[in-house]
Amino acid sequence: MADVTVSIVGASGYTGGELLRLLIFHPEVEIKQVTSERFFGKPIHKVHPNLRKLSNLKFNSLSDLDPCDLLFLCLPHGESMQKIEQYKKLAKKIIDLSADFRLHSAELYEKWYKKPHANPALLKDFIYGIPELHREKMKKTNFVSSAGCNATATILGLYPLYKNDLVELEQTVVEVKVGSSEGGNKFSMASHHPERSGCVRSFSPTSHRHVAEMIQELGMGRDIRIHFSATSIDMVRGVLATSHVFLKKPMEEKEIWKVYRDAYGNEPFIRIVKEREGNYRYPEPKLLSGTNYCDIGFELDPHSNRLVVISAIDNLMKGAAGQAVQAMNLMYGFDETTALQFPGLNPV
Repeated sequence: MADVTVSIVGASGYTGGELLRLLIFHPEVEIKQVTSERFFGKPIHKVHPNLRKLSNLKFNSLSDLDPCDLLFLCLPHGESMQKIEQYKKLAKKIIDLSADFRLHSAELYEKWYKKPHANPALLKDFIYGIPELHREKMKKTNFVSSAGCNATATILGLYPLYKNDLVELEQTVVEVKVGSSEGGNKFSMASHHPERSGCVRSFSPTSHRHVAEMIQELGMGRDIRIHFSATSIDMVRGVLATSHVFLKKPMEEKEIWKVYRDAYGNEPFIRIVKEREGNYRYPEPKLLSGTNYCDIGFELDPHSNRLVVISAIDNLMKGAAGQAVQAMNLMYGFDETTALQFPGLNPV
């Protein structure tokens, strides 16, 4: 019998489905319960058809939840913090995949989310959920707040440069292009096929909430500015972040290579992608579908001090479910890559 019992609250969404796909094959985990009020009593394959014949689980109601070792919370933003004390009574460890506990400051939460935090005293208890930044803290905590997908792609791409104080702190410009699954599985006019297909649609030119996470994690106590825009494109999965930073002093390409190798050379899920020719000489989200990798590339502008950093992830994996399972592995002392070894497909 598996060592760790886990349940998933809000398991009928895309992120919940990906968590199920990963955890079904995790050798150290028993999935105890999964909840969905809308699909109560139905087998999980009715919502996640790719899981046919892999599990006999049926959706439970929240009111039927039993105690377990770890709870994954896959609820809409704003809901986890309302009932967090109830969830703490059900499980010693919690990984929250919403935005409710990502920020350390209640004031910043209210600034970016336009409402007061319902449980500000607990903000200090949650570790921000990018393992490459906070691995050692994750090993010791009971509470992790998974990072946003756009924030994950941007932060991982830029972290080595900010950590080593190599860029101008007020001039970073980031544009992300994202797939439709980032909007979740609830229908709207924005997701309606005739409205969505073929679009390159700017949906957040300024003031995206994930910027707060970027400032928190890249600033490291310094006053920084991230000028961020987000655009949806005709793709289901993926985030491609193109970040423009300006170096404080001239650097050669080999020096930048060394910065990234020093930071990520031993990271199991970070790949530096920079080749001189071919279609895939820079990161490409399509190749990352279903994987927990973040691919990072860069190019120096020969005419200025601008460095363009390109980073790509699957928003449902490294941007959500995969990163959460990676955090769980750290929290329980499992091999960090357990259940996350899928390398992707080519061609797709």
